[in-house]
Amino acid sequence: MLARQRQAAILDRVRSAGGVRVTELAAEFGVSDMTIRRDLETLHEQGLLAKVHGGATLADAGSTDEPGFRAKSVIQAAEKAAIATRAAQLVRPGAAVALSAGTTTAELARRLVDVPGLTVVTNSLPVAEILHVGGRPDQTVVLTGGVRTPSDALVGPLAVAALGALHLDLLFLGVHGISERAGFTTPNLMEADTDRALVAAADRLVVLADHTKWGTVGISSIVGLDAADVLITDDRLAPGARRVLEERVGELVMVPGTEGAQ
Repeated sequence: MLARQRQAAILDRVRSAGGVRVTELAAEFGVSDMTIRRDLETLHEQGLLAKVHGGATLADAGSTDEPGFRAKSVIQAAEKAAIATRAAQLVRPGAAVALSAGTTTAELARRLVDVPGLTVVTNSLPVAEILHVGGRPDQTVVLTGGVRTPSDALVGPLAVAALGALHLDLLFLGVHGISERAGFTTPNLMEADTDRALVAAADRLVVLADHTKWGTVGISSIVGLDAADVLITDDRLAPGARRVLEERVGELVMVPGTEGAQ
């Protein structure tokens, strides 16, 4: 296959799936990782896709753009894994916790499958699947109803109603963006309502967000920065962002973003 043909096939794959990994493309086309990286660089220079760590996604759009779960899963994978590992240390056996939708919370779910007596409430289809397939028999998984979004979240009035009568120890919240003015945001209006219901149901709010979320603003605010009891991010956070967050959130935890994603 000529390079031009391969690049066209790669672009088709990104457009259909929302994101691709270098290793998967190399295996599929029978070429080296370096060849695929050159292809992605060419497509990136043409403005046809966005290069990310380990792969590529669709080029950035506006505040209502909502990438699919697969597209987001290839972005900052190592940082998300490290954040999830740190977050798992906050979970105790027998706790009742909530995990919002998101790729970082899905990474956290993989680290909770062996926690005994855990009750997990979630509006994330991938999180529920991870715990259903790999979790312990003494765990309870509660999946809200609702309308499915491109990021595999269940949102809307049904989800909000399901959360209204619950009382949870911890909420682990994944977010689309963080800013000093807008707080924690999402590109989906109904998802913001559902996330606020999750926040209201939990005694403590732990936000999970890698450093690239700073400065990104989705169309709808979930809660302000002051609402977070803990924010776990990676150590590539910009110094200015760090100063703002140290002043505004209850506790800022920065982890080395070096652990390989699962």
